[in-house]
Amino acid sequence: MAEIIINEIKIDVIRKDIKNIHLAVYPPTGRVRIAAPLKTNEDTVRLYAISKLGWIKRNQRRFYGQERIPPREYKQRESHYFQGKRYLLNIIEIEAPPKVVIKNKTYIDLYVRPGAHVEKRHEIMNEWYREQLKKQCPVLIEKWEKLLDVKVSDWQIKKMKTKWGSCSIERKRIWLNLELAKKPEQCLEYIIAHEMVHLLERYHNERFLYYMDKYLPNWRKLKTELNKLPVSHTDWGY
Repeated sequence: MAEIIINEIKIDVIRKDIKNIHLAVYPPTGRVRIAAPLKTNEDTVRLYAISKLGWIKRNQRRFYGQERIPPREYKQRESHYFQGKRYLLNIIEIEAPPKVVIKNKTYIDLYVRPGAHVEKRHEIMNEWYREQLKKQCPVLIEKWEKLLDVKVSDWQIKKMKTKWGSCSIERKRIWLNLELAKKPEQCLEYIIAHEMVHLLERYHNERFLYYMDKYLPNWRKLKTELNKLPVSHTDWGY
């Protein structure tokens, strides 16, 4: 991976077997990456970056102002999010298999064995988040299969460092970021719709935007909402 600097902004440049140049600004720190066709020379990449400086700065400012969630310690009354709502963690130590229970509109009960360390509590919570997403996603995927007249052959949930989701067009497989369990369901649906539209159009071009506007007219609002929500402390990389 190469690096160029434009107006004191560091930009990572990778070359791929693609037809067009693609630009992205990644949360949470506003890192910039350009993906360019294999034969594109550096001058062309620089000119492209310069032409997009205004867009880059606007997106970076958005991330700079986004609330950061500090590392979770999984202690009593610590804030945790689920489906866009904030809860207080209630630790219950008991000699029984661990579990997580939404107690009411205020508390998430985390049942752990006495002396369970932070890493174990983190593991239990993440597995619970994963199970909740597994309950939400099939209904939404089925809904969008019918709307778009496409078929998803497989979908998976994983921790992702730079994206809310991704799509393998050839395999018709989509990946969803585990962090989406913490976001409102309408934001989860937006990401699912976005990735499934890629089964109709690979690139983020006019055709892609046409499908998004047609099938999810408020997608821009949902995207803004998702990007304004608090993000994990994790220093996302590429």
